Amino acid sequence: MNRNNNYSMVVSALLCAIGTVIPIISPLKITLEPASFTLASHVAIFIAMFISPATALFVAVGTTAGFFLAGFPLVVVLRAGAHIIFAGAGAIYLKKHPDALKSFKSSQIFSFALGLVHGISEVLVVMPFYFGNNMSTAYYAKGFVVSVILLVGLGTVIHSMVDFYIARAIWKPVTKAVRLPFDISVKYNL
Repeated sequence: MNRNNNYSMVVSALLCAIGTVIPIISPLKITLEPASFTLASHVAIFIAMFISPATALFVAVGTTAGFFLAGFPLVVVLRAGAHIIFAGAGAIYLKKHPDALKSFKSSQIFSFALGLVHGISEVLVVMPFYFGNNMSTAYYAKGFVVSVILLVGLGTVIHSMVDFYIARAIWKPVTKAVRLPFDISVKYNL
């Protein structure tokens, strides 16, 4: 294994650790019963997505495994697993269209499209649990449309877009301060 592969593996592992630890220890939680959203919980996945498709997939799978090993409920682990879809798709798109983040407008369109894929994926994960009566009573008290469509679906789109911009704000100074030895094609102007 060469030095660049080792470095890439270490960066990926660090992003996995960050992506797993933030939801566990962060005090920055927004609770809208029955859902809660942890600010910056997707930042490591977005940064991995900016690096490469392989890094994005590794970090999405790694954080899912981290959630499982940390003892999160199955629905939470599977929602984390759904990140494989948006992270992989987003990283592949960025590899083919590196200018997607060059302007505010194109960046916002990209972030919204990713947020939609993210939200739909998580709704599809939650639906069998909801209809199988495997959710907390708070989900049923609010009903399917509010609990699943609005809170999980729309809430995830908004949460995803906020975390995307946090990751984007972190990414630019990191790429200026640290020489990353692997191909990074995502460059943009803030």
